[in-house]
Amino acid sequence: MPKVGQAYLDARRNQIVEAARAQFTSHGFAGTSMADIVSESRLSTGSIYRYFKSKDEIIVAVCEQGSEAFPSALTVEVINDFLEHVRNLAREKGHARLVAQIYAEAALSPALAAIVANQLAAMRSAVADLIRHDRQDDAEEIAEAFVAIAIGYNQQLAVRGDLDPAPFVSALMAVLRGSL
Repeated sequence: MPKVGQAYLDARRNQIVEAARAQFTSHGFAGTSMADIVSESRLSTGSIYRYFKSKDEIIVAVCEQGSEAFPSALTVEVINDFLEHVRNLAREKGHARLVAQIYAEAALSPALAAIVANQLAAMRSAVADLIRHDRQDDAEEIAEAFVAIAIGYNQQLAVRGDLDPAPFVSALMAVLRGSL
């Protein structure tokens, strides 16, 4: 039997994670079974279990693929583009609903909480790094508030549906100016 390469193995693993993401987004973690993931992925049950021992491991894999999109600068235009990107992910892929589920599950799962905490710390650090050259003294506090508002926008999208990001952009800019 011919050996398969790493690229093939990585593609199958990604196929499983993407199938799980689609199922979790539409049915939630509790409402998705391994059989649902098998069906969505179009792989065999054995193939799924070759890569993941349980649905919990798949949930962790989905969470580890957190979005890499984050503002590269803290201007009105860039922040608006960032929130529009978040809005488009919510519209097109149900990403806001998935993130809301991840946060809820992280409250119960220490492994997931650690992943989410690391992702939030990375976001805060990225914002603080962009702020530091102007406001060294309070960069960490501003970054904390910035990330909280950005996460709040995502959570609002999950619950309320499509929302104009303009008020959130204004709030984020007010935080950056220190006027809140």
